[in-house]
Amino acid sequence: MRIDGRDYRTIWLDADGRRVHVIDQTRLPHRFETLALDSLDDAARAIRDMVVRGAPLIGVTGAYGLALAAARDASNAAIEAAYAQLLATRPTAVNLRWALDRVKALLLAAPPETRAARAYAEAGRIAEEDVACCESIGDHGAALIRAVAEQNPGRPVNILTHCNAGWLATVDWGTALAPIYKAARTGVPLHVWVDETRPRNQGASLTAFELLSEGVPHTVIADNAGGHLMQHGRVDLMIVGTDRTTRAGDVCNKIGTYLKALAAHDNGVPFYVALPSSTIDWRIADGVADIPIEERDAREVTHIAGLGSDGAVSEVRLTPAGSPARNWAFDVTPARYVTGLITERGVCAASKEGLAGLFPELAA
Repeated sequence: MRIDGRDYRTIWLDADGRRVHVIDQTRLPHRFETLALDSLDDAARAIRDMVVRGAPLIGVTGAYGLALAAARDASNAAIEAAYAQLLATRPTAVNLRWALDRVKALLLAAPPETRAARAYAEAGRIAEEDVACCESIGDHGAALIRAVAEQNPGRPVNILTHCNAGWLATVDWGTALAPIYKAARTGVPLHVWVDETRPRNQGASLTAFELLSEGVPHTVIADNAGGHLMQHGRVDLMIVGTDRTTRAGDVCNKIGTYLKALAAHDNGVPFYVALPSSTIDWRIADGVADIPIEERDAREVTHIAGLGSDGAVSEVRLTPAGSPARNWAFDVTPARYVTGLITERGVCAASKEGLAGLFPELAA
């Protein structure tokens, strides 16, 4: 995607083919900075501290983290330790385990002297596959947006999204935002309602940053405004991402998604979830019971960072100093509230049968 006239991906290799570079998403939207990852510890820290975030990008960063580890020490013990360290960074997004399992299996089956090169090559393949998946998701989802536009000529299609599931959450294109980019680039008139997404404000900071850079009309709203907009007919459809999807179609996404799905259901607003197949956890069926929900530092709730009138970014406290806070990062939306899943192979029902119909070899 394009920033200030230059095309970027969220993760790339240095000219030496070894050092990994990422966009530091903790600095956005007020500062655009990149960060070099030189070691396993750097990669683990980038995932844990949300320098990179979004399930697909977390998975790719984890894969490169194993490559960085193998370049230092390619022994079985070192690879197993690196795997465990990276896996522990973020518990909810299944892409991390998926990518780490894929790279680890390849390495342990290869001679130690070839492992570093193989790890880098496999991480690169995972990254390229993610780009292709997300672009395909964009094509399938754009068809849904165009259909709404054809039913409502003379006005833009109003889309509500939650959190950031754009190119910053993947390697390129994004999941939930990919259909929006594809539709906008083909001339479909549209407008995006951007949930602020407390407490980390990924909508207000990251999604708004993306849409502004791409020139897509949008408006940032308070998280609690979505139901009001739906009641007044100002939302045509919702598209969100997911960090883990069960084989039965339950979706786990940023906290607050479930409430939006309930409001959409009550108001007859289609609620779509965009995801690559790498985000499906075929081992589980009940998302509420079986998906581990990450609880993050309460400081993300009690404090907020912003740009001051002096041009400096600073942090301020929102809550009374003595008030405790809790910070669950995700919630689960049951499949019964999901209109459809937008995948790289097409749109399907949020059900065991729907997913198995698109991915029979994985469901088996």
